[in-house]
Amino acid sequence: MTIRGQIYKFGDDVNTDDIIPARFLNTSDPEELAGHCMEGIDPAFTKRAKAGGIIVAGKNFGCGSSREHAPLSIKTFGISAVVATSFARIFYRNSLNIGLPIIECPDIAAKISERDEMEIDFEKGIIKDLTTDKTYPAKPWPEFMQRLIEVGGLMNYVRGKL
Repeated sequence: MTIRGQIYKFGDDVNTDDIIPARFLNTSDPEELAGHCMEGIDPAFTKRAKAGGIIVAGKNFGCGSSREHAPLSIKTFGISAVVATSFARIFYRNSLNIGLPIIECPDIAAKISERDEMEIDFEKGIIKDLTTDKTYPAKPWPEFMQRLIEVGGLMNYVRGKL
């Protein structure tokens, strides 16, 4: 699986309240949540970002509470992938469960610039900044994780196995 998009850059320790502030958790409607994506850290994000973009961040992305609303708001907004130096464990799992492509790459946020174009090859574990023509190694996804994302998350994966 290969994804290409414009980079929207964030720093370290982006928590779930930054991704979707608690005041918007009175709904589980994905479209409503998407309208507030990243609002806790960048109130203008949904106005400046475009569907198909890629969020790039530093270490510990998705720390904080265990709410599934955070990756759901990112996916439903139309972000095609999240690349970070590291992810909080529960955010990582929740992302896979709902089919949001994520991948870890050492110190990626320090090496790229906002608005650059990026291409991610999940199978090979290669991230390329198309603007600067620089390539960065990432851990390739095992086949089962690729399939999990391709079918839209864990529930769809399990339904396909039954």
